[in-house]
Amino acid sequence: MSRKLRWGILGVAGIAVKKVIPAMQKCELCEITTIASRDANKAAEAANQLGIASYYGSYEALLDDPDIDVIYNPLPNHLHVPWSVRALEADKHVLCEKPLGLSSEEVRLLIEARDRSGRQAGEAFMVRTHPQWLRVKEIIDSGEIGPLRSIVAYFSYNNRDPQNVRNIAAYGGGGLMDIGCYPIFIARFLFGEEPRRVTGAIELDPQFGTDRLSSAVLEFPSGHCAFTCSTQMAYAQRVIAIGEKARIEIEIPFNAPPDRGCRIFIDPGADLFGGSRREEVLPVCDQYTIQGDEFSRAVLGQRTVPVPLEDSLRTMAVIEAIRAAAPAG
Repeated sequence: MSRKLRWGILGVAGIAVKKVIPAMQKCELCEITTIASRDANKAAEAANQLGIASYYGSYEALLDDPDIDVIYNPLPNHLHVPWSVRALEADKHVLCEKPLGLSSEEVRLLIEARDRSGRQAGEAFMVRTHPQWLRVKEIIDSGEIGPLRSIVAYFSYNNRDPQNVRNIAAYGGGGLMDIGCYPIFIARFLFGEEPRRVTGAIELDPQFGTDRLSSAVLEFPSGHCAFTCSTQMAYAQRVIAIGEKARIEIEIPFNAPPDRGCRIFIDPGADLFGGSRREEVLPVCDQYTIQGDEFSRAVLGQRTVPVPLEDSLRTMAVIEAIRAAAPAG
């Protein structure tokens, strides 16, 4: 077995403390060695809560640690690229949360830093390695549902906290960046193509200045994806992929539960009541555990990076196109 890579966590973000770190502590190839915060008390509290051996009261101290192999960056969106660049320059591999940056220009800067450093860097789109999405892609590629023609998706939650980073425009807040990136990424993955044209509709929150309701249509060479995302609607998510012969419905597409099997439904549409529907239940797994091990395998030279920065650049290009298309109609 390959040795465990020593990981350092850059910040005490909720997603890291509540989801990613506990999952990665179950990895075969990851050892969470230390965690850093600009507030030493917060770092100490997180380390104590999660059983992490050490902590730092600054990000710089973490990057200066010669015993750290990989940095996980869950900082707010506007800090993704600056601190990931600094981590690469400190000779660390980097797994950075999505969306990778605030613009295509930022992502290109990170690609340049990766190439200069010779280290590995990737975007933490955990859905890319989750078994339910690998299975959906397998079914589509097998031809069972016929040529894929349409993907319909929605993703929403209700968060009106003005202090939350998702509601701060300067921090890269808003629904399109936070959750709209998921249907964009999944549509590109399932079609295996890049969209040729997009249309969009965006409603801004008058107080926050962030997009609270965004919808888009992505026109691919083989078909269309239509999605809606919102930061001020009921919590909900669903994806349906429709081919010429059948459709696949993904019950919990993005926040896949770690304590129960995920369900997908394949329906040839013999009737409108699901009489011909087949259900598949994927084994229980934690997508953050899988993500940690798969990125570690890339660092160890056993596979390619699951979501390379070049892929992140293409996702960002679509986000920018939707933003450009919305006011223009």
